[in-house]
Amino acid sequence: MDLFDFNDNEQTAKPLAERMRANSLNEFIGQKHIVSENSLLRRAIASDRLGSCIFWGPPGCGKTTLANIIALGTDGEFIKLNAVNSGVADVKKAVDQARDNLKLYGKRTYLMLDECHRFNKTQSDSLLPAIEQGTIIFIGSTTENPYASMTPAIVSRCRVFEFRRLSEEDISGALYAALRNRHKGLGKMNVEADADAIGHIARMAGGDLRSAYNALELAAITTPPDGEGKVHITLADAEQSIQRKALSYNEDSYYDFLSAFCKSLRGSDANAALYYAMRLIEGGCDPMIVARRLVVHSAEDVGMADPQALQVATSAMYALEKIGAPEGLLPLSEAIVYVCEAEKSCSVKTAMFAAKEDASRVRDDNIPPYLKDNSFGSQEDKAKSADYKYPHDYGGYVEQQYLPDSLKDRVYYVPGDKGYENTVREIRVRKGKKR
Repeated sequence: MDLFDFNDNEQTAKPLAERMRANSLNEFIGQKHIVSENSLLRRAIASDRLGSCIFWGPPGCGKTTLANIIALGTDGEFIKLNAVNSGVADVKKAVDQARDNLKLYGKRTYLMLDECHRFNKTQSDSLLPAIEQGTIIFIGSTTENPYASMTPAIVSRCRVFEFRRLSEEDISGALYAALRNRHKGLGKMNVEADADAIGHIARMAGGDLRSAYNALELAAITTPPDGEGKVHITLADAEQSIQRKALSYNEDSYYDFLSAFCKSLRGSDANAALYYAMRLIEGGCDPMIVARRLVVHSAEDVGMADPQALQVATSAMYALEKIGAPEGLLPLSEAIVYVCEAEKSCSVKTAMFAAKEDASRVRDDNIPPYLKDNSFGSQEDKAKSADYKYPHDYGGYVEQQYLPDSLKDRVYYVPGDKGYENTVREIRVRKGKKR
């Protein structure tokens, strides 16, 4: 056995997801909205002029892969850390190394930080000067919303790229490529997979390519070869490998059932909504899909008529996520009944769309001076802020203009006459609100 055999063994020992990781933008799967031919990110990578950025998105959608592609394509140094097991000392060491690279060799240093939302304020503060001064090019990777989970000072100095879940077509194509690839994939194993098996894995992976690769590899290595040495992966094998049974209805029927569930919620028919929910779940649909639709409809179709509906639906989704099926289906069913039986109002949806249309059409940034943050403004700005009427000085409410001049008479939210919105109307009258 020679050195090449050892290298081959090392490659084979890696999980399929790691072996199939793309090494160039041409191999990269998905995220066309940020890596298309003329996109900002692609141009920046090609010219090796990428600034500090944060890759935000669900697991298995390509964040780390894209960071590795940047590492392979850059002329600078690349340091990779994980926020879970790296501390301030690791960051300082990386910054010192980056400073030396820049001073001695004129090379930039990219610092890739996985799970960057796990960094606390002290750890983040240790990075801030290096990012600000350009000593390092920071590339953060996170599954959490960086605007809510990370230090604002770091986020404000980075460009945030939002990654999306991969489509079933993207994942199916990647799985077929893995079956054919003799160097990095399963090509040497003589594996054949039925189309419905690949389709099932792609569908049940929920946009997570890593999960799909793991399921395919598990099916391949646990399925015994036939007399000719061929491994044949069937739908049953795929169901076991990804631990989800195939939908007992076709794709059109799936969307029909989902539509019927949503319209039954809106129509206040708890019996029908429960049936369609259980029909979906029993047929192989992920219960979390049902829970997510329920949360949306609790705001879209119930809204301010019963604000408690959103809390009940969100709590049920959280319980289902933490407990799982079948026990988690109990709080889910309770929430379905609650949303169905609650008073209905679409006033929130109407208000949202009206405000969204104005926000994109009018673009008036002339905020009334007394509403601006004038903490660090000029004396003139601070004088203008004195015109602000503090509602608590007037018993909790006082009439004053909040919208810009061009929209000052616009009304988005109009309470209906059902449930809690009657209370909202009474409160408005009591306050003396004009609109």
